[in-house]
Amino acid sequence: MQKYMLCGQVANFKTNSNIPIEKLPLALNANLKKSILIKGAEEVDERFHSRLTCKRKTYRYIINNSKYGTAIYRDLETHIPNKLDIEAMKKAIKYFEGEHDFKAFKASGTSSKSSVRTIYKAEIIEKPDERIWIELTGNGFLYNMVRIIAGTLVDVGMGKIKPEEIKEIIELKDRQNAGKTLKPQGLYLVKVEYE
Repeated sequence: MQKYMLCGQVANFKTNSNIPIEKLPLALNANLKKSILIKGAEEVDERFHSRLTCKRKTYRYIINNSKYGTAIYRDLETHIPNKLDIEAMKKAIKYFEGEHDFKAFKASGTSSKSSVRTIYKAEIIEKPDERIWIELTGNGFLYNMVRIIAGTLVDVGMGKIKPEEIKEIIELKDRQNAGKTLKPQGLYLVKVEYE
């Protein structure tokens, strides 16, 4: 099974530390919980902001589509025991690619001024261990957007929504037409790109 901890979290901070930049990950890791690992550090321009300077992000949502799920990974993925129609989901996810107003896929109370985002790549990856990965790469995401898209794709997989209806759901911009927000277990930020 693919390890889940290959995540692309990036943070920035200012410091007056005398620790050489190449030694900073070792120094930080010695003082952090074992569940957190710093893999690298580099000096950046003072105007750099780990969230606002980002050009692309890739999120992965993991669904365990086996009959019984798993005890070990139950807090790291979402278990859906109903067999999902993966081919229908693969057709449906392609409608998310491109620039769209994702108003139907944002949580209420979202503070973003605009709900227009660009999805560069959207795919369903069927893993041999009865897991389904939903991967989305975009220039930004609204609050809960990936989890709502994942919930909508699950509805497609269950036959509640036809793949071609995704286009209309996007165009109508009404949250009530999209699927439910899936739980956070299973959502991972796997890559952040700055160029």
